[in-house]
Amino acid sequence: MDRRERFAANLRKARKAKGMSQEELGFRCDLHRTEVSLLERAGREPRLGTLVKLATVLETSPDALCTGISWQSKAQRFKVDRAPR
Repeated sequence: MDRRERFAANLRKARKAKGMSQEELGFRCDLHRTEVSLLERAGREPRLGTLVKLATVLETSPDALCTGISWQSKAQRFKVDRAPR
């Protein structure tokens, strides 16, 4: 699992916990539904502004949407924890 996949899993879980469709989330964030779909399918990494919009609408924090993703400076790579099931 890479960082995009981990973010996608976190986003999908947060959206479903709020009982929102991708279309509703996109509308509330001023994003197109296809953008939300791309993010949830790990087809794209969010920009900072998008991350903040998503977290605000989902009533969570950007940190929560990035849970399990960290940077390992010595290895100069991202470390991604396996998504909880």
